[in-house]
Amino acid sequence: MINLPGLRASANSFLSQFEPLAIVFAPLLSFLVARLLQTYVQAVQDKGFKATFIGFFMTWVKLVPGVNNYIDAEKHKVVDKLQPWGKSKRDGWRTDLPMTGLGAAGVLEQMKDEKQKDAAWQGKCSGTVYIGGNESEGHFSLINEACSMFAHTNPLHLDVFQSVVRFEVEVVSMTAALFGSKDKASGGQICGNMTSGGTESILLAVKSSRDYMKANKNITCPEMIIPESAHSAYDKAAQYFKIKLWRVPVNKEFQADVKAIKKYINRNTIMIVGSAPGFPHGIIDPIEELGELAFSYGICLHVDLCLGGFVLPFARKLGYPVPPFDFSVQGVTSISADVHKYGLAPKGTSVVLYRNHEIRKHQFVAVTEWSGGLYVSPTIAGSRPGSLIAGAWAAMLSLGQEGYLEHTREIMEASKRLQKGVKEIPELFIIGRPDMTIVAFGSNMIDIFEVNDILSSKGWHLNPLQRPNSIHICVTLQHVPIVDGFLKDLKDSVQTVKENPGPVSGGLAPIYGAAGKIPDRGMVNELLVDYMDNACC
Repeated sequence: MINLPGLRASANSFLSQFEPLAIVFAPLLSFLVARLLQTYVQAVQDKGFKATFIGFFMTWVKLVPGVNNYIDAEKHKVVDKLQPWGKSKRDGWRTDLPMTGLGAAGVLEQMKDEKQKDAAWQGKCSGTVYIGGNESEGHFSLINEACSMFAHTNPLHLDVFQSVVRFEVEVVSMTAALFGSKDKASGGQICGNMTSGGTESILLAVKSSRDYMKANKNITCPEMIIPESAHSAYDKAAQYFKIKLWRVPVNKEFQADVKAIKKYINRNTIMIVGSAPGFPHGIIDPIEELGELAFSYGICLHVDLCLGGFVLPFARKLGYPVPPFDFSVQGVTSISADVHKYGLAPKGTSVVLYRNHEIRKHQFVAVTEWSGGLYVSPTIAGSRPGSLIAGAWAAMLSLGQEGYLEHTREIMEASKRLQKGVKEIPELFIIGRPDMTIVAFGSNMIDIFEVNDILSSKGWHLNPLQRPNSIHICVTLQHVPIVDGFLKDLKDSVQTVKENPGPVSGGLAPIYGAAGKIPDRGMVNELLVDYMDNACC
């Protein structure tokens, strides 16, 4: 038997040597220390020891009087330099409705004036515009007319706009057929929906995978594993849907490292990710190996085909060595593919596909207790522009397989010419072995971001990359006739930087270089948020 009176007497005797206030505050202090340690341990698990230590250190440094104000002032300087427009330009922007409408002629005239201020993108931008030619003829004219014809439609109203409902079903079905929906290996249940772009397609695939795994494996603390080359949309999905995200370094070929990914799999893992190809370097991940891994653990595998969806199937038919990447691979549970890239559809059109309806059902949101009636929606948006769906349908039907084959031949050949030209510049090296139409290159001899600044002064708009520092160009039909011109400008820019090393006046090379060296990534995060905050209203 426990001697309660004796225990109480012993406890009182022991505690009598302490001050009453100490007895009251000691548990509170212990609780606060325990919470601090728990926060630190959790941060180490999420970000690693080095990043966590630097973050905590910088938090304390900012407490020093004057330090935080100095850091804020320096951040504002960087943000102002990153802005594509000056504050003086924005001062003249409208903040109120005009008292009297400008009328159709006045509005159109002003829109034409504003459009002339846009950068000259024809053949000068990495990716961005994938349709060849100019906006007043050919495929551009078809897209514009198709969109305008259905500008008033909304597929949310299924019973009213049956035309765009059909268009969406046919776009999804035709896209699915490119990815093996007719093959026995796919299971014969491939289904999907159109979305506003690759990011929404990825978000929906992640959300569906999360809920599917919760329903089937009761996973309530979901985790997702992606290679560091995977698109930033997965970071957005992890934040939106409260999923722990593990970014795993790629292998020496800049592909997803299957063995490294396997080490992160645990009982909370809901999905892994592969890209075909990845946005940074245009390299296809080992989808077959990832599929085997996902299938063996009973988890989802999403394949990002946003860039390659309307190139790889046709490149394979043309004889290019394209490894398996679609639903023919066992273990692939979902795919995202942008129609508005190499599908040559209007901007704002993508497709998300699932291996079966059981997974896709978790994408939908149904509401039964709303006073507005019963509600169900398939995508993040409720109302959707039927004009874009009609434009995508028109693009696919007008081109057909022969059209896509011809365009694929043109851009693949242009990409090979571009790779050959870059290899002939001794100061540069190509990142990995590009599988498609993205060519990323860096340098061990000169500052590649300074080269990018010189190219920018010549009108080129390329993508700066990090880890390693490099830039890339995504070849489109716009570039097919001007590859030689780009290579000449690239060679001249490299020579200029080699002869006159150092930042270009007004260039962004120092900022990109410094961002890569700042040990506190939280500070870089703050820079990006401040930049976006200033860019928005």
